[in-house]
Amino acid sequence: MGLSRLFVRQVRTIQRQARSMSYQLKFDKAFVNQKWVAAASGKTFDVVNPSTEQVVGAVPDMDENDVSKAIDAAGEAFAAWGQTTGKERAGVMRKWYELLVKNQDELAKLMSAECGKPLSEAQGEVVYGNSMIEWFSEEARRIHGEVISSPVKTKEMVLIRQPLGVVSLITPWNFPHAMITRKAGAALAAGCACVIKPAEDTPLTALALAKLAADAGVPPGVLNVVTCARPGAPAVGRLLCEHPRVAGISFTGSTAVGKVLYRNCASGVKRIALELGGNAPFIVFSGADLDKAVDGAVACKFRNCGQTCVSANKFLVQEDVFDQFVDKLQKKMKALVVGDPFAPGVNLGPLINNSQVTKVTQIVEDAVAKGAEVRLGGKQVPSLGKRFYEPTLLLNVDPSMVCYSEEIFGPVAVCVRFKTEQEALSIANSTKSGLAGYFYSSDISQAWRVAKALEVGMVGINEGIISAAEAAFGGVKESGFGREGCHHGIDEFTYVKYLCFGLSQ
Repeated sequence: MGLSRLFVRQVRTIQRQARSMSYQLKFDKAFVNQKWVAAASGKTFDVVNPSTEQVVGAVPDMDENDVSKAIDAAGEAFAAWGQTTGKERAGVMRKWYELLVKNQDELAKLMSAECGKPLSEAQGEVVYGNSMIEWFSEEARRIHGEVISSPVKTKEMVLIRQPLGVVSLITPWNFPHAMITRKAGAALAAGCACVIKPAEDTPLTALALAKLAADAGVPPGVLNVVTCARPGAPAVGRLLCEHPRVAGISFTGSTAVGKVLYRNCASGVKRIALELGGNAPFIVFSGADLDKAVDGAVACKFRNCGQTCVSANKFLVQEDVFDQFVDKLQKKMKALVVGDPFAPGVNLGPLINNSQVTKVTQIVEDAVAKGAEVRLGGKQVPSLGKRFYEPTLLLNVDPSMVCYSEEIFGPVAVCVRFKTEQEALSIANSTKSGLAGYFYSSDISQAWRVAKALEVGMVGINEGIISAAEAAFGGVKESGFGREGCHHGIDEFTYVKYLCFGLSQ
């Protein structure tokens, strides 16, 4: 049971030789119908360590025909898995959770190697991701129906919940463990069969999760992982939406891609859940505890080098505490350590790929060209590698700058002054996104007002880290719809069936 000894040795070699040109991971197959399979074409693509830009593995570059086979396998497996009891599914999922815990150190090392987040953060993500399987293993036994009071004596009315069927799960690179377990945990608990397409930057963690699921007793075809390179992703994504055996799709990623998938699902009227881009405001009111606000700001902004959908994007600070907050924030940011994700004490690893480096660089250059002040950072760290970027603090920003209105997805903190509560809310809500928002205040009346007025799906009140298995994760506006985690996570993978019993007299 667990990861094979060979695989564990390979993961450990990634850590030891993270900066070695010669290392090549041999875990090079996709996982379909509980078999390790290559692409029919024989094509593969490389998985690159963003810290070193060295290849750590190669996986199949699958096309629509390859993925169609995975969907068919899931469809055949669903016939039996969808008929299991909640107790049976709970037992299998509990075993999966126990194996995830047993192998959590190796999973964290693997994730750091392909994702670039500091090992301590990867370890935290694994604990969080594992908690999703634990939570949904328990929820599997609590998928309840309803008995409705009939308006007439000759009928009894009952609602039951049934699994959708085959579901496609498309996951991002920034949380390669937790985004899979948060989706697959709910889907499996509901009785669905899954085809998972991880991001092309981070497929190895997904394959390790699939191996552990199989070891735990998840039946063949119930959980499949298909991999493809970026050029083939649009065609594969369309198939995962339009294939007649697919009943629903859950996607986490950019708003632009989410809109494409939404259109693709329309032709078949498929169920879809979307967790898309964010543009989170972080408001600091004059009565806030500034030390706690700064701690929350750093935790919220710089986790995974700022590459999270719930990262604070704009710090709105009331004018009478603006200078104090900025000084304290600058001091905390100076203490952040940028470097090798496997090195002790490192807080920020690299950005995920060169495209992300270009985007962050252009955002900062745009702000500077339009008059912003770079109080701290503002450039790459070539001595560490091409993908490392300094924690950056920008002041004197205005609406003409890209950093003011668009999601940055990097280690760049943007501070904006405001005078009144209404002005802060106006700025915070002046975006098409609505995923998360944060604010710090010691006024309980203000806390209720602002929490209700923020146009987001999640609010952190005097708190910068809000995710938990028990919480309902999701947004409003162009940040998508549907919820993950919580008991509501099951809703995305079930439908309600109405049973009407005619009674003889």
